[in-house]
Amino acid sequence: MARHHRGEQLDGRGLPASQPWHLTPLQTHLVAGTGEFVGTFFFLFFGYAGHLMVIDESTAPPATPGAVQTILVALTYGFSLLVTAWAFYRISGGLFNPAVTFGMCLAGQLPWARAAFLIPTQIIACLCAGGVVKVLFPGDISTVNTVLVPGVNVAQGLFAEMFFTSYLVFVILMLAAEKSKDTFLAPIGIGLALFVAEIPGVYYTGGSLNPARSLGCAVAGTTFPGYHWIYWLGPAMGGALAAGYHRFVHVCHYEEANPGQDDSAPEL
Repeated sequence: MARHHRGEQLDGRGLPASQPWHLTPLQTHLVAGTGEFVGTFFFLFFGYAGHLMVIDESTAPPATPGAVQTILVALTYGFSLLVTAWAFYRISGGLFNPAVTFGMCLAGQLPWARAAFLIPTQIIACLCAGGVVKVLFPGDISTVNTVLVPGVNVAQGLFAEMFFTSYLVFVILMLAAEKSKDTFLAPIGIGLALFVAEIPGVYYTGGSLNPARSLGCAVAGTTFPGYHWIYWLGPAMGGALAAGYHRFVHVCHYEEANPGQDDSAPEL
């Protein structure tokens, strides 16, 4: 962090006016893109690796019961997102998800120009994470693919993914994009939101909520379900649904419906 002396003139960003240069708009996109690449890689690396550990019968026989396994996998992705987003949100926003990026843009909270840098880096990072997990750990990386359970058809899976993702994106919009006295705790709420959505998600649809999450392991394992497209369209629909409701409550001046939420607590 740059230091400045008392009395030194500062620019509009609070930085010393004598500082030789600032990032150009293109450079800010590039720096954010590097953060999004590293963050997405770590999020999915630990997600895939933890998921693989939970379901790998060869390392922990007998197999973990279905309900317990579902909770453990949900915890893996939820806590991986919580910690990683907390570390990277100052650099790139800590999105790690093309559907979240899309929803943020539709909600007017992220420039489309920034999305043009973030989404490709998220895709590249997910491929790297899947490949590294495949090389480093025993087990079949394709077993962590997002697939529908028997009894859930493609239409049901599509709309389930839409609702799961809309919940996550709306939590991000309200806790992180909407600034309040609790914004610094937003990564905790976001990680817990993913955990909550993954409980039914992992069980019924594989719990994607993120095209990058589904793509990385599918490419690494060279195994794609025939309905892989629902893990792109469903989350995109969810991002649009959340963005639409976010714009609606803004138009309706939601802050007047339940005022005083950021007021200081009265002294006793």
